[in-house]
Amino acid sequence: MLSRRSFLASAAAAASVAAPARPVNVIVIFCDDLGWGDLSCYGSPIATPNIDRLAKEGARFTHCLSANPVCSPSRAALMTGRYPTRVGVPRVLFPVDKTGLAEGEQTVANLLKAKGYQTMCVGKWHLGHLAPHLPTYKGFDHYYGIPYSNDMSPRWLMADEKVLEEQTDLDTLQEKYTKRAVEFIESARDSSFFLYMPHTYPHIPLGAGKAFRGKSKQGIYGDVLTELDWSVGQILATLKKHRLDGNTLVVFTSDNGPWYQGSPGALRGRKGMTWEGGVRVPLLARLPGRVKAGLVCDSLVSTMDLLPTICAMTGASLPARPVDGLDISSLLSGKSRELERSPILYFDGLNVQCARWGKWKLHFSRYNNVTYSPAPAGGRKNVRLAKPELYDVVTDRDESYDVAAENPQVVAAMLGEIEKLIAGFPEEIRKAYAEVKDRPASTRPAGAVTQ
Repeated sequence: MLSRRSFLASAAAAASVAAPARPVNVIVIFCDDLGWGDLSCYGSPIATPNIDRLAKEGARFTHCLSANPVCSPSRAALMTGRYPTRVGVPRVLFPVDKTGLAEGEQTVANLLKAKGYQTMCVGKWHLGHLAPHLPTYKGFDHYYGIPYSNDMSPRWLMADEKVLEEQTDLDTLQEKYTKRAVEFIESARDSSFFLYMPHTYPHIPLGAGKAFRGKSKQGIYGDVLTELDWSVGQILATLKKHRLDGNTLVVFTSDNGPWYQGSPGALRGRKGMTWEGGVRVPLLARLPGRVKAGLVCDSLVSTMDLLPTICAMTGASLPARPVDGLDISSLLSGKSRELERSPILYFDGLNVQCARWGKWKLHFSRYNNVTYSPAPAGGRKNVRLAKPELYDVVTDRDESYDVAAENPQVVAAMLGEIEKLIAGFPEEIRKAYAEVKDRPASTRPAGAVTQ
């Protein structure tokens, strides 16, 4: 005869089988032009306690690379897990452009939506502002934000595919974004959800709410980051209020390095440059029980890794097309300290200029002038360096000491790996690489390019 205790135990076991744990919710907060040195958990004097909480309760990465040093390409890579030169977005898109993310490319939102997730994009999209390329055509149920950079005109504020405001107020933008993001979390809390929150800031021109003006000691830039930190705090508070914080992966990162303002930390270069300061970005991740609290990871990772990692942690299928990113969930859990991977390529437009492999950074071509400055006579030209430059970016953060002569085997190995990788890219990329190789080398001495 079945005892009452045995019956209750059997019933509980049956219930646990019948009601599996809900899939992990995902929130990706993606800043615009936030530098590697702009957060207090990365050494900034600007207080960012809510963002720092993600580092304290989760993982902080010290060597995360964006796939490109400017806006649109870096977003295309994040959304697809593929180099932007594969997915039709090799450069920044403007309001005059009618193009966007290539047809047939699957985004994180597409993959999670196919698994039953509710999906929402709040903020700067910048992968095409016309109907075939808007977020609502790329896997998102809803969209709210500016479809491109805030220095472009008209500065539309959109809801789905409707323009709400022709010239939205920059001072109230972060408040509006935060309100809409909180509303989405609350409306989707009884199901699985994906919130992609690509902030407009700290891209210039800057704006901050009245409550945040003068709050920092670093002027308007500091005020903007103080409000951004408040926004993250509101997201975390909403998750806690609805008991979702234990089952929600929160990722915080940036599209590229800082532009005119902001700090690349001790790194050389800024936005638009393929020095580390233009490409290395903060990366924080939090998910209690699955992301090790207080973890500091020095392994080389990329924002392209987010798509395969999110798929692994949610059980979503990978895209039909091969991804360039890796699943880094073993790094997040602390089970692995480093992952073996092919070199990560640094593109500027169609041209690959350098590559990173572990601690090594190899430069073999670059523009001969400062990005966003007047072009020299004859226009900008991607030049082949007279000799490749090799830097150990772990011990030499600002890429000041070329050690190629002392490490010829590393240079040869990296050039060989780069050749293999380029062979798998579209024809226009292979052609651009071949053209640079065939050009006469620059006569400037190594490291002499003005930055």
